[in-house]
Amino acid sequence: MKAFISDIHGNLEALEAVLADIEAQDISEIYCFGDIIGYGPDPIACIDRVMKASNMTLLGNHDQAALFDPEGFNAGAERAIFWTRKILESDRGPSADERWEFLSGLPRMKKEGDFLFVHGSARNPLNEYVFPEDIYNQRKMEKIFGLVDRYCFQGHTHIAGVFTADLDFVAPEETDFRFELSDAKALVNVGSVGQPRNGDPRAQYVTVDDRTVTFRRIEYPLETTRKKIYDIADLDNFLGDRLVDGR
Repeated sequence: MKAFISDIHGNLEALEAVLADIEAQDISEIYCFGDIIGYGPDPIACIDRVMKASNMTLLGNHDQAALFDPEGFNAGAERAIFWTRKILESDRGPSADERWEFLSGLPRMKKEGDFLFVHGSARNPLNEYVFPEDIYNQRKMEKIFGLVDRYCFQGHTHIAGVFTADLDFVAPEETDFRFELSDAKALVNVGSVGQPRNGDPRAQYVTVDDRTVTFRRIEYPLETTRKKIYDIADLDNFLGDRLVDGR
């Protein structure tokens, strides 16, 4: 069994809750699909935890923005990433260089047999969003599915669920949070650990056992994270408020 996590966004409380849940299931392999940082108040601690816990980590667009410059970010996200970079650059501890080397060395995609792993999409691994409503964009979805041999696991939208090859989107609630992969192609969004946007504020990730995908929802002390965000002038209060509503 493997655990797939994504979009932590500097939310240490959510990450710790997810890692504890993974450990309780005796899962030894963890894959992270990027966006360890951005938005949240604990970038250093989250990078350190992922470096230690993850067996495979991909580059997310917020991770890249901290390394270079944000492109296409809204004002709040841009301020958050500049603050994140400042925090990372201000650290002079023995692990500071190791963190930058880790981030700069992250790949954009990984393939293992029938499984492709990306942050965004198979067509644009870093930046392309694949939203549930894209099932009505037949041309887009057919192009993406054409680049997938069998299964693609991804994040980026913060909305968990499965896109099927016949252009349907299956939300976890529709299948009692468990989906059986078949021989047909599928795109699986694993949701967001640190900033869900599907109306459920709990931290979210998936486990995969052979072809069984289980969508996990984990309670965490989100008010602690929200207060941390409120206490940082460069992080918009909205970034904390949205945690409460899962938006």
